[in-house]
Amino acid sequence: MKRILILGLMAASLMLSVSGCKEASFPTHELYSSCKPYTRWWWFSSFVDKKDVRDQLVWLKDHEFGGVEIAWIYPMFLDSEKPHPDFLSPEWAEPVVYAKHVADSLGLGCDFTYGSLWPFNDVKLPAGDQTRNYFDTVEVARRPYTWDHPAEARILNHLDKDAFFRYADRMNSGLSEAYKGSKSGLFVDSWEVETDYLWTPGFGEAFMKEHGYDIEPYMKARTLENEENSDVKYDYMKTLSRFVMDEFYGPFAENARNTGTFSRAQCGGAPTDLLTAFTLVDIPETEAILYEPSFSKIAASAATLSSKQAVTSETFTCMYGWTSLRYKDGHGQSPHQGEEEIADLKLVCDALFANGTNQIIWHGFAFNKVGTTDNWFYTTCQVSTNPNDKLTGEPLTEFNRYMTKVSRYMRLGHNYSSLAVYIPLEDAWMGGPYPEEVTSKMAWALGEYEMRYITTPEQFKGMQPLWVNGHFLSTAEYDGTALHCGDALFSALYVDVDYMDYSSLESILRLAKEGLPVYVGHLPKEPGVNKTPGYQQALEELMSLPTVSSDPSVIAGSPLLEGDDLPDFWCRVDGDTYYIFIANPLSQKVSYPMEYRFAFTDKGSTRKVTVNHHGKSEEMTLDFRPMESILLKVTPAKVEKIDLEYHP
Repeated sequence: MKRILILGLMAASLMLSVSGCKEASFPTHELYSSCKPYTRWWWFSSFVDKKDVRDQLVWLKDHEFGGVEIAWIYPMFLDSEKPHPDFLSPEWAEPVVYAKHVADSLGLGCDFTYGSLWPFNDVKLPAGDQTRNYFDTVEVARRPYTWDHPAEARILNHLDKDAFFRYADRMNSGLSEAYKGSKSGLFVDSWEVETDYLWTPGFGEAFMKEHGYDIEPYMKARTLENEENSDVKYDYMKTLSRFVMDEFYGPFAENARNTGTFSRAQCGGAPTDLLTAFTLVDIPETEAILYEPSFSKIAASAATLSSKQAVTSETFTCMYGWTSLRYKDGHGQSPHQGEEEIADLKLVCDALFANGTNQIIWHGFAFNKVGTTDNWFYTTCQVSTNPNDKLTGEPLTEFNRYMTKVSRYMRLGHNYSSLAVYIPLEDAWMGGPYPEEVTSKMAWALGEYEMRYITTPEQFKGMQPLWVNGHFLSTAEYDGTALHCGDALFSALYVDVDYMDYSSLESILRLAKEGLPVYVGHLPKEPGVNKTPGYQQALEELMSLPTVSSDPSVIAGSPLLEGDDLPDFWCRVDGDTYYIFIANPLSQKVSYPMEYRFAFTDKGSTRKVTVNHHGKSEEMTLDFRPMESILLKVTPAKVEKIDLEYHP
């Protein structure tokens, strides 16, 4: 249903007092309805004791978790002698089905990572169903560390839906009994498939049909990444993107629907149109802090455009850095594991909330007998039943309650925005690898196509700008007042990119002719080998229109929030009420890896802001105590501060 996301705004200024506020009446959503954090639950390859399953689930419920996502991984310490049932065998499935039954009895959700570790792989994957690059080397398809270690698995071909459905048939057979009861989510993690010269049978023919020339000479010569071939690379990425969505994310979501489950996906890292890909699944998921918190806005924008309530995040991964699993024969362990400071973690989740996330997934909880820490996952925070660890007991419970409370408010109504921003997808596909200053800190950050570091314009932060793309603009309409784009409405479009596909230019020109205000930072160029003869003429026509300008003043109207050095914030609109979560200003400095006890450098801060709402403007002072974030409730009558009742 189309929604009006902006109200008339005025410029009158009034002083405002802030008081406490009653809790809102929270609606029940089908997926993640409690808003309580989930945790990834690491099951290490072994025979699983049902008593331990129940004991841990009871402990999680007592500590205010809303559910689990079971992830099946290698034996602890990569112990190749550790006895275990074969993956997906009846013996393997028995404790899984029991876990789902116990979770249901306790009112907890139970999701499943759709395989052993990631990317999707299987020791019994049929020959020919494995991923490959153009040179079809064996190495790209190897997955040595899975539940069936030391047996080696093949990584699935993510560009072949028939291969995916054969893989899914085996997964569904093993999980069929666990699908019963409450609805479970099937999860796919961030893209960890080799992307250099990625290939599949039929790709060359599809490329030729789409672009009219042969891609294989560039593949054979390994010159696709050469700067002089950036237009060729763009064409390759355009075809590859379609394969990724049509052959993987679409089928993944279809399989979930067909099995009575739902799909949850991190599309991060995938060589595809990320914004569109996120809309294909039921639950778009981001990740922090291996991705910047601002990356969450891509998933949140996708959720807004496609009317999805929940935006999840794998949260607290590699908080203080990373140590390889292979360090000392499988004894790799994250820095400060077991000593994590909740104040540091709060900065991360607050940064996510202020960029559109509204459901936290802890990373994570290792399968152990209650009270012990014999097992740990090497990149995770150590949520622990051991009283000697920091992420346990009442501090953990209180922190979960805080995240639940914010999540509930950030699920009310729908996302506010009054400005659409054209996402720089073409720039990303024309771009190359990340520079050394990025890769030296984060080796798995590969190239600009990942769009890890894109941000919406700071100048218009107060309008809570959201990303849009050519896919959604192609069917968008302007009614003289608002841009109807997907399931969202905007007052204007902001464009500041180096490259733009002709189809997107056509859509923007059509909308501008209808009267849409469009800011164009500078004139883009057409990417790809085949240039459109009328491209320059279309650009000139666009810039000649009265509602199109390179002057930012073309974007009219007051923002929801105004002020110098405005903190990151997120707003939901529920009827005529705004709920605005304003993150502690220090959260804007969250980045990988976080300095240990970084949160304790916060001495408190103050921001003067103006809230423009319901035809009036009200000035107020935001006093942030150390480590505090602020939640405002804005009604036609007044602005109130909601007491979040938590301080780490």
